[in-house]
Amino acid sequence: MNNPALSRDDDFDPFDDPVTEVEDHHVAVVSTTYAPSTGRRLRLFAGIFAVILAAGFFVVYKSRSRQEAALAASTAEIAGQPPPVEVITVGVARATDKLTLPGETRGWYNSTIYARVSGYVAHWISDIGDRVKKDQVLATIDTPELDAQLEAARAQIKAAEAEVKVRESDVDFAKTTFDRWQGSPKGVVSDQEREDKKARYAAAEAQLNAARARVVLDQANVDRLTSLTSFKAVTAPYDGVITERHLDVGDLVTAGSTSNTSPLYGIAQSDMIRVFINVPQSASPEIRDGGTAEITASERSDRTFEGKVARTSRAIDRRARTLRVEVDLNNDNQALLPGMYVQVAFHLKPTSFPEVPASALLFRAGGPQVAMIDGNGTVNFKDVTIARDNGNLVQLASGVSPGDKVALNISSQIADGEKVTVRESAKTADAR
Repeated sequence: MNNPALSRDDDFDPFDDPVTEVEDHHVAVVSTTYAPSTGRRLRLFAGIFAVILAAGFFVVYKSRSRQEAALAASTAEIAGQPPPVEVITVGVARATDKLTLPGETRGWYNSTIYARVSGYVAHWISDIGDRVKKDQVLATIDTPELDAQLEAARAQIKAAEAEVKVRESDVDFAKTTFDRWQGSPKGVVSDQEREDKKARYAAAEAQLNAARARVVLDQANVDRLTSLTSFKAVTAPYDGVITERHLDVGDLVTAGSTSNTSPLYGIAQSDMIRVFINVPQSASPEIRDGGTAEITASERSDRTFEGKVARTSRAIDRRARTLRVEVDLNNDNQALLPGMYVQVAFHLKPTSFPEVPASALLFRAGGPQVAMIDGNGTVNFKDVTIARDNGNLVQLASGVSPGDKVALNISSQIADGEKVTVRESAKTADAR
């Protein structure tokens, strides 16, 4: 069926126009043809971009080449210079000398409490940080095996006592029989029978003595087990503070303090504190019993504690070449705790020895040395003798003089007689 509304001219060509709109169907047609000049513009643009990219690459390459050349030249220049060395001027020890060393605090008493009986923890009373008194109960232990052994021992002693009664009756009967046969006129009983009754009487007495001995032995066993039951209550050996707790209700504990048994508690008494210090051998002759010492702790920077040298080991540890020193001090206010790291200062007699930082020393097979630097920047290694080691600073008895220049932390690659570049250190030999 023909619709007049859809009639069109026979000469109409929708492709004559780049865009033709059909009103009823709303169809838009876009041309797919391009002008010949479009391809030429794209090729021109691509060529220009390639030229710019090549120029940029060339510039970067040239810049990097110049930088590498400058770096190589700088490296070669530095490699040709003598190695730099930090140098310090040797000074003289201060008139008032103080030796400060690290120390460790310990309680006056430190004890580890183990179980004396085997069983199960029934109840624990004291925990870490608790202050306890001597003989105060810390925990209780259930000991079913020990209780059974005690009951068996008590029954055993009753049996032994009953046996004594039997043996006493045997002795009475044997004695009566022997007395009767002993008093019979001669000819009525034979001597052999009389001797037999005597032997029976002696045997009965011996058995009675043996039974009484078993009673004593059984009683000793009962006493031993009864004494062990007193250890079911774990008590404090002295007034102190609980520092460790290793038990809980129901834990199986074993009597003893071997490597296979676990401790129950740790306790310390810290009203008095012991401080232990390892003093270098060079300073050991000046540490005497009764000498004063100043103790400081970073946690109590507002206070200095004064103690007394209580005792020394009076022997040098051959491994560390140090003297073990103990300093005692009052700690009523519990300002210091056992196990703290502290600094201990001893006042020593003043000396006039040259003094250098510890970093200036070299420890070699032939002994300690320093690297002296002369006016021309030449290294000369000198043997030295240590008079006093104060930790960061070392006093030397020989090898150097005040005013000499010595190197700090010198490299092991630098040889004797080698030239170096001197750099004055910001440190001073008097710095502490």
